[in-house]
Amino acid sequence: MFGTLGGPELFLILIVALIVFGPRKLPEMGKSLGKMMAEFRKASNEFQRTIEDEVEADRLKNAAPPPQIVAPAPASAEVVPAPETETAPPAHTVERDTTASTEPK
Repeated sequence: MFGTLGGPELFLILIVALIVFGPRKLPEMGKSLGKMMAEFRKASNEFQRTIEDEVEADRLKNAAPPPQIVAPAPASAEVVPAPETETAPPAHTVERDTTASTEPK
Protein backbone atom coordinates (compact mmCIF):
# COMPACT_ATOMS: atom_id res chain seq x y z
CA MET A 1 0.00 0.00 0.00
CA PHE A 2 2.66 2.53 1.03
CA GLY A 3 5.78 0.90 -0.41
CA THR A 4 9.25 1.87 0.74
CA LEU A 5 10.13 5.30 2.04
CA GLY A 6 12.50 7.24 -0.17
CA GLY A 7 14.61 10.33 0.43
CA PRO A 8 11.89 12.98 -0.05
CA GLU A 9 9.47 11.17 2.25
CA LEU A 10 12.05 10.86 5.05
CA PHE A 11 12.97 14.54 4.66
CA LEU A 12 9.31 15.55 4.99
CA ILE A 13 8.91 13.36 8.13
CA LEU A 14 12.05 14.96 9.65
CA ILE A 15 10.75 18.50 8.98
CA VAL A 16 7.34 17.69 10.54
CA ALA A 17 9.03 16.12 13.60
CA LEU A 18 11.28 19.18 13.96
CA ILE A 19 8.27 21.50 13.89
CA VAL A 20 6.21 19.39 16.32
CA PHE A 21 8.90 18.50 18.89
CA GLY A 22 11.39 21.33 18.51
CA PRO A 23 15.18 21.29 18.05
CA ARG A 24 15.94 20.49 21.71
CA LYS A 25 13.76 17.38 22.08
CA LEU A 26 14.48 15.83 18.67
CA PRO A 27 18.04 14.53 19.45
CA GLU A 28 16.83 12.97 22.72
CA MET A 29 13.95 11.27 20.92
CA GLY A 30 16.29 9.99 18.20
CA LYS A 31 18.65 8.57 20.80
CA SER A 32 15.85 6.81 22.70
CA LEU A 33 14.39 5.51 19.41
CA GLY A 34 17.81 4.10 18.46
CA LYS A 35 18.17 2.36 21.83
CA MET A 36 14.68 0.94 21.51
CA MET A 37 15.43 -0.41 18.01
CA ALA A 38 18.71 -1.96 19.20
CA GLU A 39 16.92 -3.75 22.07
CA PHE A 40 14.24 -4.98 19.66
CA ARG A 41 16.89 -6.36 17.28
CA LYS A 42 18.70 -8.06 20.14
CA ALA A 43 15.51 -9.73 21.41
CA SER A 44 14.52 -10.70 17.86
CA ASN A 45 17.91 -12.30 17.16
CA GLU A 46 17.83 -14.18 20.47
CA PHE A 47 14.33 -15.49 19.73
CA GLN A 48 15.37 -16.54 16.22
CA ARG A 49 18.46 -18.33 17.58
CA THR A 50 16.33 -20.18 20.14
CA ILE A 51 13.88 -21.33 17.48
CA GLU A 52 16.72 -22.47 15.20
CA ASP A 53 18.34 -24.42 18.06
CA GLU A 54 15.06 -26.17 18.85
CA VAL A 55 14.48 -27.06 15.20
CA GLU A 56 18.03 -28.44 14.92
CA ALA A 57 17.63 -30.49 18.11
CA ASP A 58 14.33 -31.89 16.86
CA ARG A 59 15.89 -32.72 13.49
CA LEU A 60 18.77 -34.57 15.15
CA LYS A 61 16.38 -36.41 17.45
CA ASN A 62 14.26 -37.59 14.52
CA ALA A 63 17.31 -38.47 12.40
CA ALA A 64 18.77 -40.83 15.02
CA PRO A 65 18.15 -44.48 14.16
CA PRO A 66 15.70 -46.26 16.41
CA PRO A 67 17.24 -48.62 18.96
CA GLN A 68 17.70 -52.20 17.76
CA ILE A 69 15.40 -54.68 19.47
CA VAL A 70 16.83 -58.17 19.73
CA ALA A 71 14.17 -60.81 19.26
CA PRO A 72 14.25 -63.81 21.62
CA ALA A 73 15.37 -67.14 20.18
CA PRO A 74 12.56 -69.22 18.75
CA ALA A 75 11.16 -71.97 21.01
CA SER A 76 12.19 -74.69 18.59
CA ALA A 77 15.86 -73.83 18.87
CA GLU A 78 17.95 -76.48 20.63
CA VAL A 79 19.93 -75.29 23.62
CA VAL A 80 23.34 -76.95 23.83
CA PRO A 81 24.83 -77.06 27.35
CA ALA A 82 28.42 -76.04 27.83
CA PRO A 83 30.86 -78.90 28.37
CA GLU A 84 31.67 -79.61 31.99
CA THR A 85 35.28 -79.08 32.93
CA GLU A 86 37.06 -79.36 36.21
CA THR A 87 37.86 -76.05 37.68
CA ALA A 88 41.18 -75.47 39.36
CA PRO A 89 41.17 -73.74 42.75
CA PRO A 90 42.00 -70.07 42.58
CA ALA A 91 45.70 -69.27 42.70
CA HIS A 92 45.44 -67.26 45.89
CA THR A 93 44.06 -70.09 48.06
CA VAL A 94 46.35 -72.19 50.24
CA GLU A 95 45.59 -75.84 50.90
CA ARG A 96 46.10 -77.02 54.47
CA ASP A 97 47.17 -80.44 55.49
CA THR A 98 44.39 -81.56 57.81
CA THR A 99 45.99 -84.97 58.52
CA ALA A 100 48.86 -83.57 60.53
CA SER A 101 48.08 -82.96 64.15
CA THR A 102 48.93 -79.75 65.82
CA GLU A 103 49.28 -81.36 69.24
CA PRO A 104 52.76 -81.46 70.74
CA LYS A 105 54.37 -84.90 71.15
